[in-house]
Amino acid sequence: MEQKPDFTVAVVGLGLIGGSFCRRMREATSWRILGVDTDDGTLEEALADGAIHQGIRPEEIPSGALSQADFVLVALHPRQTIAFLLENGRYLKPGALAADTCGIKAAVVKAVSQPLSRQGIRFVGTHPMAGREFSGYRYSLPTLFEGASFIVTPQEAADGEALEFLREFSSLMGFGKFVVTTPAQHDETIAFTSQLAHVVSNAYVKSPSLLRESGFSAGSFLDLTRVAKLNEDMWTDLFLMNRTPLLFELETILGSLKKYRDALLAENEQELKALLRQGRQLKEESLRRHEEAKKADPPERTGK
Repeated sequence: MEQKPDFTVAVVGLGLIGGSFCRRMREATSWRILGVDTDDGTLEEALADGAIHQGIRPEEIPSGALSQADFVLVALHPRQTIAFLLENGRYLKPGALAADTCGIKAAVVKAVSQPLSRQGIRFVGTHPMAGREFSGYRYSLPTLFEGASFIVTPQEAADGEALEFLREFSSLMGFGKFVVTTPAQHDETIAFTSQLAHVVSNAYVKSPSLLRESGFSAGSFLDLTRVAKLNEDMWTDLFLMNRTPLLFELETILGSLKKYRDALLAENEQELKALLRQGRQLKEESLRRHEEAKKADPPERTGK
């Protein structure tokens, strides 16, 4: 990607994701980075770290604080993202590209695409598939996105220049895969690959046996419970705004669990073995597909 010396990026929300983008951009680009946040302490910390060049509070935006930004990346919770873009689109630079980082896409894209387009702002929904079990700027890392997938969900009218910028941007940020899909397909798939895992993990730790796990737990316990430590405000929004696909996945897994339970109740060794074999085979097939995809589509990288 050609490094324009006067290119300016504004990151709205300096939490784990927004802060990590700022840190990575400062390392990998010569762009001017503006950070927008409601917390003065976070802005001061990001400035002291050198992650941003300038800190901006939301109330400064109407006076033109973001009018210089060529690219605006909104890293807020879904409802906050929609509210921010609808309230502040008129203050952005005409022709600027805006993107979000929300874990759901259909609701966000539907709410903001047309209003922003009428204001001369190009919008593309994105989802960086990376995170940690911690939240907040202090846990942000310039390496957070290494090897992860960067998903984009453009509208049919999205221009090729915006998509090409995002493709190159994802490579600069360290992402290993650039995925283009529709908002609906994204939400249906993410209900299975991410949201269901968070529900199951959060429910799993509610067993009274959790009080006795110390000294008896190893990798499988840690793997299954890692994402139980979540931000309930953000995930409540994500679940409710993607309610239909998530309900489908919950009904599917509840049906599967019932089969295991019934086999145990009946002491049906053959049925239990068949269920376990089927799960193993499905996982092995999934691993093979991943390996084939890696060989067919190796990760892209670009230098600074």
